[in-house]
Amino acid sequence: MAIEQFIENEVKANDVVLFMKGTPQFPMCGFSGQVVQILDHIGVSYKGLNVLDSDDLRDGIKSYSNWPTIPQLYVKGEFVGGCDIVREMFQAGELQGLLKEKGVPLKERAST
Repeated sequence: MAIEQFIENEVKANDVVLFMKGTPQFPMCGFSGQVVQILDHIGVSYKGLNVLDSDDLRDGIKSYSNWPTIPQLYVKGEFVGGCDIVREMFQAGELQGLLKEKGVPLKERAST
């Protein structure tokens, strides 16, 4: 299967996909780590794909999105952005709004 088809399948099959360096449990760069922290904080389920596992995937996602950097976040098949965009959207409350608007469930957090 061509890498473009693999990426397309992942983006369409999962509500939220993060193409990142490392894994959600062990991010391998600060930018990927920041996006993981944001997604975990707002309580959204997502699939993390490690671009360090494959040169084809690392190069393929950049051409698929026409975006030069990793990480890259997709919601319901739509490219949202990289670390700076995700962080700005989160701080403005726009990321949470986008997820709600797209019908992506957020986990209820226990209040302390």
